[in-house]
Amino acid sequence: MTEDSRQAPPPGSAVVSDEEAAHYLSHDQILVAMIGLMAGMLLAALDQSIVGTALPRIVSDLGGLNHLSWVVTAYLLTSTAVTPLWGKISDLYGRRIIFQISIGIFLVGSALCGLSQNMEMLIAFRAFQGIGGGGLMAIALAIIGDIIPPRERGRYQGYFGAVFGVSSVAGPLLGGWFTDGPGWRWIFYINIPIGIVAMIIIASVLKFPMTRRDHSIDYLGAAIVVAAVTCLLLYLNWAGGAYGWLTTGPLLLVAASIVLAVLFVWVESRATEPIIPLRLFRNAIFSVGNTFGFLAGIAMFGAIIFLPLFLQAVMGMSPTESGLAMLPAVVGIFTTSIGSGILITKTGKYKIYPILGAVVLIVALFLMGHLHVSTPYWRIAIYSYLFGAGLGFTMQTITTAVQNAVEFRDMGAATSGTTFFRQLGGAIGTAVFGAVLSSRLSHYLTEEFVKAAQSGVKLPAGGASGAAVDANNIQAIQALPEPIKHIVLTAFTDAMNDVFLVGIPFIVIALIVSFFLKEIPLRTGKPEGEEAPAEMVSAYGD
Repeated sequence: MTEDSRQAPPPGSAVVSDEEAAHYLSHDQILVAMIGLMAGMLLAALDQSIVGTALPRIVSDLGGLNHLSWVVTAYLLTSTAVTPLWGKISDLYGRRIIFQISIGIFLVGSALCGLSQNMEMLIAFRAFQGIGGGGLMAIALAIIGDIIPPRERGRYQGYFGAVFGVSSVAGPLLGGWFTDGPGWRWIFYINIPIGIVAMIIIASVLKFPMTRRDHSIDYLGAAIVVAAVTCLLLYLNWAGGAYGWLTTGPLLLVAASIVLAVLFVWVESRATEPIIPLRLFRNAIFSVGNTFGFLAGIAMFGAIIFLPLFLQAVMGMSPTESGLAMLPAVVGIFTTSIGSGILITKTGKYKIYPILGAVVLIVALFLMGHLHVSTPYWRIAIYSYLFGAGLGFTMQTITTAVQNAVEFRDMGAATSGTTFFRQLGGAIGTAVFGAVLSSRLSHYLTEEFVKAAQSGVKLPAGGASGAAVDANNIQAIQALPEPIKHIVLTAFTDAMNDVFLVGIPFIVIALIVSFFLKEIPLRTGKPEGEEAPAEMVSAYGD
């Protein structure tokens, strides 16, 4: 524990020692609790991959093609912005009840999304669903920090990786199956039984006593951070298209985001119970770890989204087939996540794994940045395995390091802060990579059609330009006649290569940052097999 992390508690708060705040469970208890936590995390992870498959059918049923991106953006805005708030509230009121509330809000939002009658309703309900979604991942990780000692946490990393691996495959599969079968509304209804199972398990298993403190919620800070993130994400989603990156409107959003961020720091420095305690940033592990997570998130989330797009658009796979084609990435996540977790538990060392993860991600992105239309799938499978391996090395290691370096009273705020910065990086990466794909595709389409014309390739009437090609319509691309189809796929592949290559500088900077991550001894809990103390099974916050 660094001295920087040991700051005076807020006025009016009871002093709670690490030993009093920690409620480590036995191995058997942890395994049962993990089922509920993984179900809650699966809700959030699955939402990122299942909705995209159904979007074309949703637009066909509800109309509003011009609002299509907002089905994703509305959820992203609210879930990212409220993540720090959920973590802080769980620190004050207790993990179990707040986790259940976040699941409840997510389920209500899911049901309302499934009942939507027009695009405006769906967007509004997606925003409401995101309010609950923002707490699912952050609070689940904070609970893990409460019940598993950092030294032992590595052995359970494979379970965390399983959630993301299963969601990356199951999302497209379920999305395609529901869309073609009972209907797209079931991509939202499926959340309800999963969420109910999670709530039941959480209620029955997590029964350790809650340490009560005097508290207050920093509503002003919460409102400001929501506004700052909203302005930034609105800029990234609106600029670059019809508005342009440097026009007055989008630039005003950037200015507003910067001003609000500065104001947020000022407000937090004076708040009794800040959403993100500024003392955490004086902790070198918290600061360095979140900088790494933010930078890595930019490249990670971008590649996760755009690799399936390449499989569908260029290789002609269906959403279901592209989901299955991502299995090598899942295997990569499993092998390195489980392997590094076992080694962390055995050695107590964690610093090497973000370094290894960054190196592997750089190699994977470089290879993925040199694809061709004729590249066989077995090569793509190797590249995606390497990409998954890089994720497995880094996904949970940073969270473990941060949780180990802060006081237990800040566990929720620190964990949600880590999730917040990673998601913010992912949101920025998705927007930037989308802009790169759009601009470079337009460039390569023009270039390829000019080359074709100069080489004497006979093009159908009206097919001498790529201006009319809709890059967002994968089915339309696959239906193009030759030689236009080959020209478009070549341009699409070149544009996708640029997308992957753009991610490399971010990971290179993350690699440099990882060398500054301090390594301190991981805390250990009671020996495995010891009986849980009697108070462990008392009512939690009842």
